[in-house]
Amino acid sequence: MANSKLYKGSLTTIILKLLNDNQKMYGYEITQKVKALTNGELNITEGALYPSLHKLEAEGLLDVEVTKVDNRLRKYYKLTEKGTKETSNKLNELQAYIKTIQALVNSNFSLE
Repeated sequence: MANSKLYKGSLTTIILKLLNDNQKMYGYEITQKVKALTNGELNITEGALYPSLHKLEAEGLLDVEVTKVDNRLRKYYKLTEKGTKETSNKLNELQAYIKTIQALVNSNFSLE
């Protein structure tokens, strides 16, 4: 994506939606899923992802499950009941925002 700043405000919604659709995921899996779903257009860095995951956990929206995989500990994130409700709210907000932006972009609006 030419301007990655456009998706940064939607990172929380992206994370919540993926976890809602996939039950539980670990961090690297989230980054790869976003990359695959967007054909490489969006790349979420670890520096952006993990602070968001920790914030969502602190807000009670995510639970963490630690599992041993190949002699390494892996943190899986999953939605809490509160997180599931917030996902619905965030998706509705994002859809309303997209509809508003589409109205502006598709209008005869001109800066000239």
